[in-house]
Amino acid sequence: MIYVTRLNSKKFAINPDLIETIEETPDTVITLTNNNKYVVKETAAEIIRRIIEFRRECHPDFKRRKTEGEDWN
Repeated sequence: MIYVTRLNSKKFAINPDLIETIEETPDTVITLTNNNKYVVKETAAEIIRRIIEFRRECHPDFKRRKTEGEDWN
């Protein structure tokens, strides 16, 4: 789960596996696979950074960055 902030400054956790799209319109709108939408204060780039960090914590293959030219297969 990652934490994001509603426009009223209330924080909540969201499952990044369910995120279908993130749009800046100019507010950031997260749309889940079930079509639920959430408007949050964070930018799309910040949400993506949090998802990357979440993946690194949960999955061994994401714990380090792939260097240019490195093949993980």
